[in-house]
Amino acid sequence: MPLEQRKQVKEITLDMANNMNLVAKICFPNARIVTDRFHVVKLATEALQHVRVQHRWKAIEDENEAIEAAKKEGKKYKPILLSNGDTKKQLLARNRDILAKKKNDWTQNQKQRAELLFNLYPNIERAYKHTLEFRDIYEEKEKVKAKQQFEL
Repeated sequence: MPLEQRKQVKEITLDMANNMNLVAKICFPNARIVTDRFHVVKLATEALQHVRVQHRWKAIEDENEAIEAAKKEGKKYKPILLSNGDTKKQLLARNRDILAKKKNDWTQNQKQRAELLFNLYPNIERAYKHTLEFRDIYEEKEKVKAKQQFEL
């Protein structure tokens, strides 16, 4: 493709891999490079899941310590069950898919689990809300409104 045609390209959408940025800039010098929505939202969702996983590892550690303490006392370990029958460790494992969905898409069981999760771990709820707000920016049809949401 001749350079004159390539100079007419206004925008290029790429994933987040840096190796293509340089190629795009060289081949299409006047184009604005935009990171695609999928990869940006995926990164935000991964950050949310990271918060959940940190709590899960802590719950596993706490349970292992409780098992060891019970063993030292010659007792059988009995985990504390939440109102839905899950342990904290199970709750944190079973909310993985819930956090990837919007509230409207949750089943009744998922709503109950999410409520328990958010009551026990408010920072997961905050991270979930921020992730949804971020996703909403990409769903906004008007560019001006999306920019305003982003700047909040």
